[in-house]
Amino acid sequence: MLSKANQKLVSKTIPKVGTRTMCTSTTTSGGMPEEPRFLEMVKMHFDKAAKYTNVSDGLLSLIKECNSMVRFNVPLRRDDGTLEILSCYRAQHSHHRLPVKGGTRYADNITISEVEALASLMTFKLAAADVPFGGAKGGIRINPRNYSKAELERVTRRYTHELAKKGFIGPSIDVLGPDMGTDQQVMTWMKDTYTSIYGDKDINAEGCVTGKFKRHGGIAGRPESTGLGVYYGVRELLNRKDFCEKAGLEAGIDGKTFNIQGFGAVGSWAARFFTHDGGKITTIVEWDCALHKKDGFDVEDVIQWQKNEGTLKNYPHADSIEVEDPAKYLEKECDVLLPCAVEKSIHMHNAPKLNCKVIGEGANGPTTVWGEEICEKKGIINIPDLILNAGGVTVSYFEWLKNLQHVSGGKLTRRWEATSKKDLYEFIKGEDLTKEQEEKSHVLRGAKEIDLVYSGLEEIMSNAIHTHFDISLEKNTNMRIAGFANSIQKVAESYKESGILF
Repeated sequence: MLSKANQKLVSKTIPKVGTRTMCTSTTTSGGMPEEPRFLEMVKMHFDKAAKYTNVSDGLLSLIKECNSMVRFNVPLRRDDGTLEILSCYRAQHSHHRLPVKGGTRYADNITISEVEALASLMTFKLAAADVPFGGAKGGIRINPRNYSKAELERVTRRYTHELAKKGFIGPSIDVLGPDMGTDQQVMTWMKDTYTSIYGDKDINAEGCVTGKFKRHGGIAGRPESTGLGVYYGVRELLNRKDFCEKAGLEAGIDGKTFNIQGFGAVGSWAARFFTHDGGKITTIVEWDCALHKKDGFDVEDVIQWQKNEGTLKNYPHADSIEVEDPAKYLEKECDVLLPCAVEKSIHMHNAPKLNCKVIGEGANGPTTVWGEEICEKKGIINIPDLILNAGGVTVSYFEWLKNLQHVSGGKLTRRWEATSKKDLYEFIKGEDLTKEQEEKSHVLRGAKEIDLVYSGLEEIMSNAIHTHFDISLEKNTNMRIAGFANSIQKVAESYKESGILF
C-alpha cells in the first residue's frame, strides 16, 4: 500500500528536530504503520517540503519548532454548584510576524500536541496567503454541547483573563479567533473581558480577538468566510484546463457533484456557494448521521431542518440515511469531496475506497500522510487546507485592520463612488438619470463593507490557489508540499530580513 520510501520511514524513533529526515510514526503489532499523530503529520509535511527550499538546516529547525506554549487549568463552578477543573492551552508557533493569530477550539479531546500542530499549520497557512501574522492556536478541553450558556461564559472569561495575565492575548501580541466549538458569542465575551482589563490603556483593545458580533467590532462576511474561501479556491482550479485534465473532469462547477463532511460553519456555507453556482450536494456527513440524495439536496432546506431539529438524523428528503457509521458515506461517488469537519478524516483505511476526483480540504488536517499517498496513487488530486482553509483567517485580518483603523470598510468612499459612477453614466449617455432610475440601479451604488470583504477574499484566495498550483507543476510535486515549501521560504526570508538571527 505504501511506497518503499515511506515504508522506510516507519520506525519506533523520531529523529532530532532540525534535520531534513522525516518525522516518523510507530508500527502496529502486525507490522503495518499506524497513522502518525497530528503534530508528527505536520512535521512530516514540513520535512518533505524542506527539500524544495534552499533554507539551511539551522534555520529550518527554528521555523519548525513552536516558540511559546502555555498550559494551565481553570476552575468552573457548574450551574448545579459542583466544581470542575478544565485544561486550557495556547501556542504561539512563530514570531517572525507580529501579532500572532489563530483560532480558539473548545473540544473534549484537545491536547497540547494538537494545539501545537494547529499553530504550526497556521504559520504556514498565513504565509501561503501573504497575510502578515505569525501562527498561533489555543483552546479548552470542553465539549460545549454539555454546558449551559452561562457556564460557557464563565469559563471563557476566566480563560481570557488567564491569557491576559500570561501575555498570550492582545491586538499587538496574540489575536484570537473562532474555531471548532466557538462562535461570535464566545469571541465577544473574550473581547469584553480583555477590554474590561486593558480598555482604558489600549485604544485598540477591541482588536484582541476576531470573529465578534458586528456591533462589537466584527466585520460583515466573517461567519461565511472559510466556506466562501473553499468555494473560491475550488472554483478557480475547476476553471483551469490543466487542472481539470489532470483530475479527469470537465471544466467548471455547473453539474459537478459534491460530498461534504461537516455541515457546520464551514460546510453549510460552502454548500450554499457551490449550489448557487450550479453544483449538486449529493452527500452530507455529520458526526451523528449521513445523508445521500442522488439528484442533490436543497441546501437551504437542509440548513433550516438542522437549525430547527438540532440534527439531520430524521431529515425526510434523503434517499438514504446512515446513523451507525456516518463516515462510511465519505466513500459515496462524487466529483469533489469536501472534508470540512475534523482532522484525520481521510486515512489509510478509507482512502482506498474513496470514489472522487478531487479533495478540497475545508478542515484543518483532514487527510493523513498515508491517506494522501494512497489518494495520489488513485489519481485523486488534493487541494490542501494550507491554502484552501485560509478564508477565515484572511477575513479575520480584515476585521483586525478595521479595529485598528476604527472605521468600517466603505464608509468614507461609498457615497463618492456612487456619485462618480452616476456622473460617468450621465456623461456617456448625455442625459441625466431620473431619481427613480438612480434608486433602482444597483450598478451605481458604492461598495459596502460586505462587497469589499468578498472582493478582498476572492483576490487573496485566487492568487494563492493559482500560485501554488503553478509551483506544484514547476516542482513536480503535490499542492501541499508546494504550499509548505513556498511558506517555509517566505518565513525564512522574513527571519533573515529582520536581523534577529545573531
